[in-house]
Amino acid sequence: MDWLLDPLADYLNDLDKVAFLSIPIFTGVVGWAINWTGLVMLFSPLRFHGIKIPGMRELSSVLPRKVQEIPGVLQGGIGWQGIIPARAAKMGSIAVDKAIAKLGTPGEFYQQLEPDKIAEHIVATFRPEVPGLVDQVMSAEHPRLWKDLPRPVKEAVYSRVQAQLPSVVGKVTTEIGIHIDQLLDPKIMVIDHFQENPDLVVRIFRDFGQRELNLMVRFGFLFGFLLGIPVAIVDSIFHQWYLLPLLGVVVGWITNALGMWLIFEPPEPKRILGIPVHGLFLRRQSEAAEVYAQIIADDVITLERIGDFLLDGPRGDRTRQMLATALRPAIDQAAGPARGALRVAIGSNRFDTIRDSVAQEAVGRTLTPFRDPEFSAQQADRIRVLVATRTKELPPRDFVDMMRSAIKEDEWMLYAHGAIMGAAGGFLHLAFFGVQGS
Repeated sequence: MDWLLDPLADYLNDLDKVAFLSIPIFTGVVGWAINWTGLVMLFSPLRFHGIKIPGMRELSSVLPRKVQEIPGVLQGGIGWQGIIPARAAKMGSIAVDKAIAKLGTPGEFYQQLEPDKIAEHIVATFRPEVPGLVDQVMSAEHPRLWKDLPRPVKEAVYSRVQAQLPSVVGKVTTEIGIHIDQLLDPKIMVIDHFQENPDLVVRIFRDFGQRELNLMVRFGFLFGFLLGIPVAIVDSIFHQWYLLPLLGVVVGWITNALGMWLIFEPPEPKRILGIPVHGLFLRRQSEAAEVYAQIIADDVITLERIGDFLLDGPRGDRTRQMLATALRPAIDQAAGPARGALRVAIGSNRFDTIRDSVAQEAVGRTLTPFRDPEFSAQQADRIRVLVATRTKELPPRDFVDMMRSAIKEDEWMLYAHGAIMGAAGGFLHLAFFGVQGS
């Protein structure tokens, strides 16, 4: 064994032990810093911060695709926006494709909101507005006739319209339910809302995963320290100044990659070298489902936002036309026995115009109760239960895709950031300790 022990003894005698031991400590601290600043890069800032560079927008079109993905480059600037906020719209799209589409159809969501209760709320809210609505339309379309009508006749018209409300509104909510798949697009709702409110996407990660994210930072020190041991050995043997910065690149890259792997992989429990391993986020899929469902129900797919989308979204014209069509027969019935006399008195065309005007004016007011925040909040719990239940049932791989896919293509930025910090740590160590054996 002398052939082995003698060189080893010489190696240990010549070893600069302080410099040697300091390398794993340095790489451990750098690993911690890499993962900590990596989290900052993931979540902050919510909006792009940077400066515009003349000609950058034109130059960006010929740059490599990976460079184009850096926040601000395609917009002609240099700066930064948190990776997750920058990809909020994409995460919304993937969340719909991977999860929400599997959670239920628009019709299922609508049924969870209890259309019968919605109809009751609309009737209760809309009934006091009937006199004002009728006065507004009649005064605009036929002011003299309406002004000359005795008050008891006007009251009778109000009463007949109000009496029609339950059947009219019931028909309206039924029609919405029948056509909801054509009127409501959850994907557009989610994408638009996430893009306008990137803080919601950050909350999805922060609210249930902060403990795991903090653990990832602490593991950064452990990974860095362990990876620093072979680095110290190689450096003590070859005594080249460039080794520490070069190996620091490798250590930084691997440290960030291991941190991401620690959170998301493997999606199902496995044993590696006899040690049970499971992605940190995946271990608490049930808790994550509750947090995710609460955010979706409170802020994204709410009755209030459904009402806004139905009336003012890309398919709003179709909704308004459908509701007006449903309202016209009821307005005819509200005229009662006077309908024929009114047609003779003001003409069929004018009567039809008044009827259509009432219907069009009533459309917006009919769905106004959808926008009642208090009533929307009451209905949100049903959406939360549905989303939570279905999210818990998602296969682990689908859950990983929902949480990770939006940032996966940008993870290279985190790894590159780790490599740069690793190289910087190598140069810093050289500045303190120089080259071992020199």
